[in-house]
Amino acid sequence: MLEDAPMTAQDALAALMIAVSASDENIRTAELVKINSAINNLPVFSDYDLERLPRMSRMVFSLLEQEDGLEALFGLIRDALPERLYETAYALSCDVAAADGLIVGTEVRMLEEIREELNLDRLHAAAIERGSRARHMTL
Repeated sequence: MLEDAPMTAQDALAALMIAVSASDENIRTAELVKINSAINNLPVFSDYDLERLPRMSRMVFSLLEQEDGLEALFGLIRDALPERLYETAYALSCDVAAADGLIVGTEVRMLEEIREELNLDRLHAAAIERGSRARHMTL
């Protein structure tokens, strides 16, 4: 039954975080901890069924292996995610990307893609990015 269940808004947020982590083909522990922390602590995930997470992971990994998989993933995310959560989705994506202290290469490109796909205002996106950087600074 779960495999046939449509993607929820929470699934879309989780899938996007997983996609950001997997974008550089090196899923780091810090990124997994950030995803887990978000799902366990943020109000948007308060009633999320954690049993759905492995399904989202499999779906993301499968799509990212396909030629047009990223476009398909973005389509699923846009269909499931209400527009009022687009900035939340981008903030979660930035936090996952920043979790290991370095955003370079494919992660930068993935964040650009997410910004474009969600049609985020550039100024709002910059503020979200700056907040993520500030939260993930080290001494």
